[in-house]
Amino acid sequence: MTVNSYITGLVLVLVTPPSIALAGLWAAFDRRGNGPHLVARWWARLLLWVSLVKVEVRGMENLDAAGTYVFAANHSSMFDILVLLGYLPFQFRWLAKEELFHIPGFGWAMRKAGYIPINRTNPREGVQSLKVAAEKIEAGTSVVIFPEGTRSKDGRIQDFKRGGFTIAVRSGRPIVPVSISGAARVLPSKTLALRPGRIKVVLGRPIPTAGLDRVGQADLMDQVKSAITSNFDPEYGSD
Repeated sequence: MTVNSYITGLVLVLVTPPSIALAGLWAAFDRRGNGPHLVARWWARLLLWVSLVKVEVRGMENLDAAGTYVFAANHSSMFDILVLLGYLPFQFRWLAKEELFHIPGFGWAMRKAGYIPINRTNPREGVQSLKVAAEKIEAGTSVVIFPEGTRSKDGRIQDFKRGGFTIAVRSGRPIVPVSISGAARVLPSKTLALRPGRIKVVLGRPIPTAGLDRVGQADLMDQVKSAITSNFDPEYGSD
């Protein structure tokens, strides 16, 4: 671990419990979940600042600020979560594996904030999870997915899984390809060796999903992966 790791870890331990409590209490009076999301944004930006990480966001001109989207991002570091929470200027909810919702305090806050659990072990419950997620998106809630399913071990973009695309097609909302560069240099997968650095987020042009069948869904996956890859810079932050 680095000195930066210890400092950020200390701040994380100090600010996370009161942030969870505040988000949960706010959610009791804010059924839309906007307040808890603002708390999460503040929490993420504080941790990024303490970690000496600078964030650059490009591509906002491609999006309608009032639109509802499925944001599909590559995933190579835990800092992807902080960057999107802190700097994606939309109210959105996460699709997250159900196990996270069983963490005391943290899981309660996630549910209060309207985050969507996805069951990966039980096929029947998994299908129901996808249906609930699609209904929320159709009703006007943007979500963020990591189509690789888990963090890349080497920072390169991995194969995509179908689940998030099924949700997008069922909801009829467009998918926005999100390319995150530099996060793996700040905090690689499977390590706590945190380093100061720069992270770039590029928001691509929305890709329509309405009316697609199963074959069209496969093509959609290819389009999204191609768009994410084209805006991904594996050398970003190396200078």
